[in-house]
Amino acid sequence: MLDVQNVRRDFPILKTGVIYLDSAASSLTPEPVLQSMLEFYHQYRANVVRGVHHLSQKASEEYERVHSKVAEFINARSDSEIIITRNTTEGINTVSNGLKWRNGDKIVTSILEHHSNFVVWLRVRNQHHVDVEIVRPREPVRRGVLDPADFEAVIDDRTRLVAITHASNLLGSITPVEEIAEIAHDHGAYLLLDGAQSVAHMKVDVRKIGCDFLAFSGHKMCAPTGVGVLYIREDVMGEVEPLCIGGGTIVDVDLDSYRLEETSSRFEAGTPPIAESIGLGAAVDYLRRLGMENIEAHERQLTVQMHEGLAGLPQVELYGPEPAEKIGVTAFNVGDLNPHDVALTLDVSANIMVRSGHHCAFPLTRQVIRRPGSVRASVYFYNTGAEIEKLVSTVSDLVAAMNQ
Repeated sequence: MLDVQNVRRDFPILKTGVIYLDSAASSLTPEPVLQSMLEFYHQYRANVVRGVHHLSQKASEEYERVHSKVAEFINARSDSEIIITRNTTEGINTVSNGLKWRNGDKIVTSILEHHSNFVVWLRVRNQHHVDVEIVRPREPVRRGVLDPADFEAVIDDRTRLVAITHASNLLGSITPVEEIAEIAHDHGAYLLLDGAQSVAHMKVDVRKIGCDFLAFSGHKMCAPTGVGVLYIREDVMGEVEPLCIGGGTIVDVDLDSYRLEETSSRFEAGTPPIAESIGLGAAVDYLRRLGMENIEAHERQLTVQMHEGLAGLPQVELYGPEPAEKIGVTAFNVGDLNPHDVALTLDVSANIMVRSGHHCAFPLTRQVIRRPGSVRASVYFYNTGAEIEKLVSTVSDLVAAMNQ
């Protein structure tokens, strides 16, 4: 069980009275993570890999250790399957640009996707003449739940890749990825998961899932911005060309030829985000100390409280599945109010930070929510029941004022 009040001491911003319910956009960063980055800058600030002096050796050791920490965190076979990126978007683009597409290939995705896992496949379709099949949730569509049977109906032997979100950033719905992975592999297709909203909030086991690619961002899991991860299953690594090549990716160069590294380092061109990567490693340590099972259980409790509280208010429209089928994301609208106005009111009147708009999911917003946007409140392990109560009471006051 989490000692939430003790955990909150690691986040000085919470001492200001801010109620932060925007972790789906970007989480807060605890002091131990910041201290790990400062230690790098204060004690062994140097570039990695190519230096023989002891500062570079220390930096290199710490940077490589991050790969091992992440590999263990998601149960990869080895750290050679872990690539440091800037964010989820770069990881997905690495795969979309790196696979060798053939005319007639098919990509299967869903309408639940963040733009980063949607527009890239439309670009592949336009550039390489492949087909893109878009799976929609079953009725009622506003629950946003994907059914493996719908993937089985469209995945065939032409399918090269299935690219889906592990958990929707707008509705919070959790995708049945293990079943979809089995269907994809039965037809010789790869499975790519957008793990931006899952890795921070639940135990993710890439071997149990059976995915071939997993992309996620550090800034949603207590790490700094500017660092992320792309997992590529080891025996698929050779099927993907690096997005960038240059320093750090090379075994040998001649006047008219070059040879790339065979390992995952072939994808990490140039000087990497060293301090940010060290921060990512510290964030992994921090989450493991708390326990992903404890985090998930705490968030589920808060999500149930938020769902029940908001569902009981008149003129509040909720979207997404029941709490048991989603992560700690709740999307809603209040009457005919513009969601930005609702978010601004929550900020000004109660110091509550939420997200509003289309949430980088135009197709989902237009075809499932069928409104210009929505308000999204998202929880993390540092949130409390009292904060959720404050959110519900403030929305209730807003409804009352709207009806006066």
